[in-house]
Amino acid sequence: MRHDCIVEMNTATEHSPGAFQYERVLRPRHGLVAFDFAELWRFRELFGFLVWRDILIRYKQTYLGIAWAVLQPLLTTVVFTVIFGMFARVPSGDVPYAVMTMAAMLPWQFFSNAISESSNSLVAQSRMISKVYFPRLIVPVSAVFSGVIDFLVGFVMLVGMMCWYHVPFRLGVLLLPVFMLLGVLVSFAVGFWFSALNVRYRDVKYVVPFLTRLGLYASSVAFPTQWVASKVPEKWLFVYALNPMVGVIDGFKWCILGPAFQPYWPGFWASIVIVLMLLVSGAYYFRSTEKTFADVI
Repeated sequence: MRHDCIVEMNTATEHSPGAFQYERVLRPRHGLVAFDFAELWRFRELFGFLVWRDILIRYKQTYLGIAWAVLQPLLTTVVFTVIFGMFARVPSGDVPYAVMTMAAMLPWQFFSNAISESSNSLVAQSRMISKVYFPRLIVPVSAVFSGVIDFLVGFVMLVGMMCWYHVPFRLGVLLLPVFMLLGVLVSFAVGFWFSALNVRYRDVKYVVPFLTRLGLYASSVAFPTQWVASKVPEKWLFVYALNPMVGVIDGFKWCILGPAFQPYWPGFWASIVIVLMLLVSGAYYFRSTEKTFADVI
């Protein structure tokens, strides 16, 4: 079900003869596409404002400011390097373990922040949603894109680490936008579901932090997928690789660090199908419940 925003002009009541009253009416229209992209384009300035505002709010009145974008992945990398690299002896091939972990932390931090922000985005904008009409999709989408600054800062730090450890740069880095796009689609798919569910079921805000902490260890952040393949049968490796973020993280390692870290391709292609299914179903669920946001929120 799809709803188009239509402006109608009606004559006013008997109390104001000769005047006109404008109403905005939402009418259903069937179609294969869940969203009106022309309408989203008309509200592009609001989208840019929300992205910029989310970035400012994240670091407003913080002592370290944008340095948090460096400290979060850096401290996690240090902890993982000590626990998994030094004590557990998880192999990282010819690449220093710290560089491998940092390359994995880039997409994971983007995804984790995107889900945390987008899942609570509609509730955080309850006053605006209940008073003003605009495409509600803009709110979770802008929350996802607000993490781009953190990603860019982390990428600069990764380049510095590669220079420090004398890790060569490869042409495969040109494919990074492909896996970044896949990471954005995963964030959209999960964000559509969680943001819409959180309007009606406020338990979601407690579930999301638990899932992101669990997913950090269920994805290939602290260890390469090749090491997992040496420990489990291939059928379980396929199940493990169905996690879309495993493919995204492995893709980042593969582009940055070389062919030794290439994704497990059968599971990778299957995970893309899962992402597309989640994205389409999440978009339709979001659109079907959008008309109730102002009343429930």
